[in-house]
Amino acid sequence: MTDSVIDQARRAKSAARRLGTVSTDIKNRALLRIADALERRADLLEDANRRDLEAARQRGTSDALLDRLALNACRIGAMAEGLREIAALPDPVGQLIDGTRRPNGLDMQRVRVPLGVIGIIYESRPNVTVDAVGLCLKSGNAAILRGGSEAIESNLALALLCSREAEQAGLPPDSVQLIETTDREAALTLMRAEGLVDVLIVRGGSALKKSVLEHARVPVLASLGGNCHTYVDASADLKMAADIAFNAKVSRPSVCNAMETLLVHSSDADRLLDCLAPRLLAAGVEIRGCDRTRAIVPQSLAATESDWETEFLSLTLAIRIVDSLDGALDHIAGYGSGHSEAIVTRDYEASQRFVQEVDAACVYVNASTRFTDGFEFGLGAEVGISTQKLHARGPIGLADLTTCKTIIRGSGQIRV
Repeated sequence: MTDSVIDQARRAKSAARRLGTVSTDIKNRALLRIADALERRADLLEDANRRDLEAARQRGTSDALLDRLALNACRIGAMAEGLREIAALPDPVGQLIDGTRRPNGLDMQRVRVPLGVIGIIYESRPNVTVDAVGLCLKSGNAAILRGGSEAIESNLALALLCSREAEQAGLPPDSVQLIETTDREAALTLMRAEGLVDVLIVRGGSALKKSVLEHARVPVLASLGGNCHTYVDASADLKMAADIAFNAKVSRPSVCNAMETLLVHSSDADRLLDCLAPRLLAAGVEIRGCDRTRAIVPQSLAATESDWETEFLSLTLAIRIVDSLDGALDHIAGYGSGHSEAIVTRDYEASQRFVQEVDAACVYVNASTRFTDGFEFGLGAEVGISTQKLHARGPIGLADLTTCKTIIRGSGQIRV
């Protein structure tokens, strides 16, 4: 198994050398071919996905994780549309970042170039396969994909389709490869493929991320979890706050940009929760609240310390009542994961403090955290949402899959 993964990495390295010089037109043609093929072969993809879903149900997989795994015509169409959005974006490869002329006459330019070979280790969501392929190909990178066992049938069908269409469009063979085993040793080999894999992107649960960060010998760009908060300030429009909070929790609770904790200023907590709690409960949300929350919402369970730090990824919501903006900021600083945080307020100064003091990849004023997404940000798609501070932060799009090269042009200069 180790030899097989290393062979794939070597072939990807060879493909990457050619892929980095391919024209924008050919790359766009490949993305559009893949998009059309996704819609044309939707029945085949849904059949493969049904096999994954059936196996997952037999294992007793939760409804939230089944939702992350499921493909349907709408989601396949969204994947295709994401590829078309990527094709319509400017090609980052070769873009001029900056330039200068030195006093000695040397002309220096920094331009964007592909990273090379990108390995992606991910779980559950088969749409990641297509998003990763689209972003890697448009940015001139070869992709080695290693999905989780729960989506193996879906990923095999998607990767084969992407690889075939990319090659027929004129891209190098082996530009897209899937590791077809979910054996742990294969993943470890990919993590340790120094000199062959240039960057490893991780997207999945905390256990997977911890394993990769412990074992990887290649650079890692981790898409970490989303313990996201919404804080309703004393001056908030309560209808707006209720609508934002409901959307952030209920619209799709199984994703990393869903709200996990609602923080409410004590001045209007009773009015907000009297309005919002019945909507949440009717939607099937289990509320875990502090003592003051439970006095207003008797149906809520008592929140524990672990609830404040948990990414539920389900219809479970922790609610805490705080006495000030400082209390909300302290809570987020103590429990937030650096993903997405929101304030609902009509107080400009409060919004400015929140924006300046919250340490997160994405900070919202009067909007749902559910917008943290490459497609919503105009990136076409994303290959993850980075909560790191080096290289990339937030939705990882095209430009984040490039690095820079400095080109120096002279006329005979020598250093003395």
